[in-house]
Amino acid sequence: MDASRDAALVREVLAGQKESFTQLVDAHKNKIYGLLRGMGAGPQDAQDYTQEAFLKAYRKLGTFREESSFASWMYTIAVNVMRDAKRKKKAEPADDEVLAQGRHHSETPEFVYLRKETGGEVSRLLEELPDKYRIVLLLRYTNELSYEEIAEIAGIEVNQVRNRLHRAKKSLYKKIKDKEGMKNEMLEAIANEKVHSIWK
Repeated sequence: MDASRDAALVREVLAGQKESFTQLVDAHKNKIYGLLRGMGAGPQDAQDYTQEAFLKAYRKLGTFREESSFASWMYTIAVNVMRDAKRKKKAEPADDEVLAQGRHHSETPEFVYLRKETGGEVSRLLEELPDKYRIVLLLRYTNELSYEEIAEIAGIEVNQVRNRLHRAKKSLYKKIKDKEGMKNEMLEAIANEKVHSIWK
């Protein structure tokens, strides 16, 4: 769904056609869920955070500004929901079962390709990156957001987004290079930027 269609649906909801919000949910729920899973939420938590994010969005719909995309606005809400939840759980002991679960990334063609080429190794290595690096990679390459949108969602400056992306890619490349059993073709593809949509 494109941004203009999203904006039109928002206007419909605000005009009293509440059922139009269901279309917005259907269009964006998988991406929101995928982002939250990529950030480390377990399956149930990711579902709960996704639902909470849409509830908050519905209540705050009147504050949505059409000059920004509905998608990036939703990402901001979802990220904040998860951060708030993590702060509340900070004092609680870690749930080993949740920590043991694999994390899921949004199913873009780029990540499908990476997983196919490496047997899922890149997805696992992404988990080892610090949160601040993982989120910019996920937002940029699985959700294709601009630097400005990422900066707004992450609450940082645009130059910090560029810096974190550079450091994240450098760190991920080193992890891939150091990992035994990785395919030589994958290393060559990364080095030559053949997977340009991921490593640009």
